Amino acid sequence: MAAVLVARGGGAAARALTFGCLRQLHTVYQTVELPETHQMLCQTCRDFAEKELVPIAAQLDKEHRFPAEQVKKMGALGLLAMDVPEEYKGAGLDYLAYSIAVEEISRGCASTGVVMSVNNSLYLGPILKFGSEEQKHQWIAPFASGDKIGCFALSEPGNGSDAGAASTVARLDGNEWVLNGTKAWITNAWDASAVVVFATTDKSQKHKGISAFLVPMPTPGLSLGKKEDKLGIRASSTANLIFEDCRIPKANLLGQQGMGFKIAMQTLDSGRIGIASQALGIAQGALDCAVDYAEKRLAFGSPISKLQAIQFKLADMALALEGARLLTWRAAMLKDNGKPYTKEAAMAKLAASEAATTISHQAIQILGGMGYVTEMPAERHYRDARITEIYEGTSEIQRLVIAGQLLKEYRG
Repeated sequence: MAAVLVARGGGAAARALTFGCLRQLHTVYQTVELPETHQMLCQTCRDFAEKELVPIAAQLDKEHRFPAEQVKKMGALGLLAMDVPEEYKGAGLDYLAYSIAVEEISRGCASTGVVMSVNNSLYLGPILKFGSEEQKHQWIAPFASGDKIGCFALSEPGNGSDAGAASTVARLDGNEWVLNGTKAWITNAWDASAVVVFATTDKSQKHKGISAFLVPMPTPGLSLGKKEDKLGIRASSTANLIFEDCRIPKANLLGQQGMGFKIAMQTLDSGRIGIASQALGIAQGALDCAVDYAEKRLAFGSPISKLQAIQFKLADMALALEGARLLTWRAAMLKDNGKPYTKEAAMAKLAASEAATTISHQAIQILGGMGYVTEMPAERHYRDARITEIYEGTSEIQRLVIAGQLLKEYRG
């Protein structure tokens, strides 16, 4: 893997790692004995985040500015197509590596982390699994370098959690598909060069009548709604995609007609590992901020870290974080080993997102007034954390998935 990082232009940090120059990792990564290659990847991503993202994260957030230069550099490191085989210009790594990388990038900037996650799991993931060889070469390779990124269009204004109620339609007209409808809350919308779109091709079949399509951006008949002004992850664009007699080649059908719902559900399982990892990064950043402040802030002549009330908060924060991390790694490893992981991915996403919200909340409590101002990153972590309980399936949907899978297991 280190060789891949160097070959992809990994920079000084990656080159140093190839010579065995591993610096001390955060103690949490020693909780589980990770392979050396994963430790090397972790350090590379951490170095990148510290150098390229931490110094500008607040400004990106304030200006709602897409981190184009940093995304390009991440492409050179192989971070935008991590589990894609090298024959399609990917890094050829596993999903555990992907989870570790998303966490470290998100620790530096959660907006950049979600850009990376969407490109890897929601855009490239379904093409890699369901695309033809021709589609893989056409729609994957150009999106691995950072020159282009993709997005994923499932949600609609009238149906978010109900993924089987797609009102966007596609009809076949000769050698072209014609798409009409609106997709909502699309991450990367303003910055993407292609999108995986789900549309109904046979209403009589309900969810079995949904199909998936590959649509270039821009293209005639596809327009973008306004950029949403959001609570958090402001450096990643979110907008509606509006299809009005949008024509695409017949060959742009992904998989077979009627497979769209299956493609979407399997893609979301993988995507939830990515969002869980993003939430871990936000939570770790908030915990780091809280610990650092508690060690330096004096009250009654001593650091507040000596106060039992603060220690109890820090202990609970660390417990929630490390538990969620282990759940996330477990889901990733199940996927890597070809085992079912729907329940585990939902558990990871639920635990990590709720941990991120709780930990970032408590970080602000520890910082007090300093936690409420933009001078410190605590308030940004708090805002960024909130969305992780909503996209890729709300916390309520995760509980339904977990319960459904659990009952299925008990019933045999």
